[in-house]
Amino acid sequence: MVTATAAPPHRRLGYRLLGPAFDYLLHLRPAEWPIMAAHTALGYLLAVGLDGARHGEALGPALLGLVAWVLCLNGGTLAINSAFDRDEGDIGYLKAPPPVPRHLAAFALLLMAAGQLLAFRLPPAYRWAYLACFLLSVVYSVPPFRFKAVAGVDWVINMVGFGTLTPYAGYAATGRPLEPAHLWVLLAFCPLFAALYPLTQLYQFEEDRRRGDRTLALILGMRPSLLVAVGAVGVAFGLFVVGGVVAGWGGAGGGLLRWGGTGSGARGVGWVLLPWLRNHPRMTPDQHQRGMYKALKAWAVTDVVVILAWGIYT
Repeated sequence: MVTATAAPPHRRLGYRLLGPAFDYLLHLRPAEWPIMAAHTALGYLLAVGLDGARHGEALGPALLGLVAWVLCLNGGTLAINSAFDRDEGDIGYLKAPPPVPRHLAAFALLLMAAGQLLAFRLPPAYRWAYLACFLLSVVYSVPPFRFKAVAGVDWVINMVGFGTLTPYAGYAATGRPLEPAHLWVLLAFCPLFAALYPLTQLYQFEEDRRRGDRTLALILGMRPSLLVAVGAVGVAFGLFVVGGVVAGWGGAGGGLLRWGGTGSGARGVGWVLLPWLRNHPRMTPDQHQRGMYKALKAWAVTDVVVILAWGIYT
């Protein structure tokens, strides 16, 4: 924990501008917003294609949907998670978190509710996706549900909410009907996040055990968690291949480039996971945390690969 006076320069500036209210902003974990924004925007780019994006097709609704999803829904989700976890050590995208403000849970719920109001300005499919994730966020963190402490249930909630519904929200904001090939792409992100999720828990083994949370990674153990991640990545890229087949990719020209790009995405994830699997018995919690951030970067690269493969030739 870092006090306002001992905080890094950017935090000291935040406290000077906002005072104690800056703690609320920190618990929204703005460091994660770019990744969430990119994953949401993937759905928009998938819907309109890169050429449509250059011409600004459905840009206004997409931007409104992005603000509601990233700042209100995701920020509120992370804040309400902090409100009930009360972590003392580092958490995802927030090192040395400040003490949990007294009204953080109420603030987070109001922020998510404000996003739901914004959702009513967007197509019905977006509203329903937002509502589904709103409810999942509440039952994930808030007692008596607190499904984040139930191994397996926490996994399913995250793979569905972050993995598939997040890019689907970006797609739905455009008002365009979901194409069959794109459905397979969005479904592929479900097992891809299933691979990522246990990796976010490996560096918090001891803290989760002390708190009594039976997380997926704790139940499985480190090596099985990493093996599950490798297997889930294989399933994800298998679904990307199905999407390519449904889309009618050929084996030459643009089709060959698309297949090659998809393969490079799989190799990028493998370069992170396979050394981690090999070296995990000798790794410290800090090294596991660095591995998590490498996996998140590999996820971001996969997003880029998908956009190029499905959008550059449309």
